[in-house]
Amino acid sequence: MRDKTQANSPAAGDWLIRAGVIVFFLGAVATLVTVAPMLLGTTPFPTYMFGLSMLMAVGFLMAGAGLLQSIAEGRKRARAAKS
Repeated sequence: MRDKTQANSPAAGDWLIRAGVIVFFLGAVATLVTVAPMLLGTTPFPTYMFGLSMLMAVGFLMAGAGLLQSIAEGRKRARAAKS
């Protein structure tokens, strides 16, 4: 049985992985911007700005969820092809 998806078509979870990577890098930039004043000896940002650093964790979790979704779809396809 031939699979109906094309080789270059996005699989399930791909958009979540891409969005997670983007959010992770936004969090990394926010972390660098937030920590830089402390390293340079200038006035630090307000405490709530450190919350932006949590975007790294959110992006990591989003990408992980997309990866798990891709794995689940691959297993489902393998089971369907086996039957």
